[in-house]
Amino acid sequence: MKNYILPFLIIFLILSCAQENNVQKVKELSPSTPEAEGISSSAILEFISRTEAEIDAMHSFILLRHGRLISQGWWDPYGPETPHVMHSLSKSFTSTAVGFAVQEGLFSLDDLVISFFPDKAPEEPTWHWNEMRVRDLLTMNTGHLQEPRGARDSDDWVKFFLESKVELLPGTVFRYNSMATYMLSAIIQKVTGEKLVDYLDPRLFQPLKIKKPEWDEDPMGINVGGWGLRVVTEDIAKLGQLYLQKGVWEGKQLLSREWVEMATSKQVSNGSNPDNDWAQGYGFQFWRCRHNCYRGDGALSQFCIVMPDQDAVLAITSGAHDMARVMNIVWETLLPAMKDQPLPANEEVLLALKTKTGNLKLKPVVGESSSPVGESISGKKFIVKGNQDGVKAISFDFESEDHQISIEMDHGTETVQIGTSGYTKGKLNSHIPFTNNMLRSVAASGGWTDTNEYTVRIYLYETPARITYTFSIDNDELVWESNLDHALFGRRDIPLLKASAK
Repeated sequence: MKNYILPFLIIFLILSCAQENNVQKVKELSPSTPEAEGISSSAILEFISRTEAEIDAMHSFILLRHGRLISQGWWDPYGPETPHVMHSLSKSFTSTAVGFAVQEGLFSLDDLVISFFPDKAPEEPTWHWNEMRVRDLLTMNTGHLQEPRGARDSDDWVKFFLESKVELLPGTVFRYNSMATYMLSAIIQKVTGEKLVDYLDPRLFQPLKIKKPEWDEDPMGINVGGWGLRVVTEDIAKLGQLYLQKGVWEGKQLLSREWVEMATSKQVSNGSNPDNDWAQGYGFQFWRCRHNCYRGDGALSQFCIVMPDQDAVLAITSGAHDMARVMNIVWETLLPAMKDQPLPANEEVLLALKTKTGNLKLKPVVGESSSPVGESISGKKFIVKGNQDGVKAISFDFESEDHQISIEMDHGTETVQIGTSGYTKGKLNSHIPFTNNMLRSVAASGGWTDTNEYTVRIYLYETPARITYTFSIDNDELVWESNLDHALFGRRDIPLLKASAK
């Protein structure tokens, strides 16, 4: 009998060591080639080509297979070291914090929400509040018919939420609710005495070698939880890999396997359309997808897509409104190309992929670098007529190869450097028209799109947002049109500004 046991024991030990070595590789995101990990470089090239042709606009991606980094790319002016606003992908990080708190015994999923804030609950709460539990916040089953809105006009967001009207029995109806995620952050801070981001730092960020990120706060200093996190693309990929490994990192069980399985499985129904990735069920701040995948996501196509059957993770940052289109491209190009065994090396296609990913750029403004009109107005100051946007005047400098606009605002003058063949990066002192409350890093491209029409496209490249200014000049009169592309506002035209040369 012993003679039969020994070979099986040896095989078991070999497999265990191989698994441990794979985890070791995973933690470092060590590089490999697509073919070595069972996917062709041509499939990744097709993924890139289709995203460039069909959506506007990709900012970055990282693809992991079998725990190895097989392809990555950033579309200039976005880059690997620049944090990017996650919007609702922040929720999956908040869920992770709740997972740590639950496994540490700080509270349970069945604790009542109002029990954490007895001093802020209504004196006579409706019966609904004696039913709403932590798990209902996690699964977006709070009982609200509509997400409570208007918290940003309040100094106390917790009190605002606890005074909101709840119409349905909590735990019965899915209704997307970012304020529910905010309440999870508030509970973490109430129980631990630490902000969400500080609580996560030694438990998640440090073990995964993620620099402690910035996270927006409410007026009382509570991280908003449901949005406002800023991390780099690699950090998204690491979160996905941690979940793919069932909470294991560097051979240690950081997050309990039980939590990972609950968080990423269907806890509640959110529809019944088999072809819709938003109707496959919802977990604990993770969406179920088709093809037995799951994801965290945020507005304008911020994605952490985990593909367990393929042992793969895809991280994406983007400015694309059509999130379904992005996911369809993933399912149609990458998913079917993932094979169970390594593929033969193809150095020619691999080189083409590396060349492509090393030279990714967002499309600049297509126009001329000079115009007779530009020569006539360069250096002139145009006084902007009455407006409520804090704009006093604007002037242009077309003397050099790259251009410059200077905008006099109520708070001072902002200067934007404009590339004529690509994007030129710069920093704002505060903000330029219609970019209030956004981050200050900008990258601009511009050109003469008609004889008397100058267009500037500006990416706020720590966010998915961009704004386009179009200046039409007729003698000494200027008409200034603006179009903002932003998660909160969608695509919207802004009322015209008019100006006259001084």
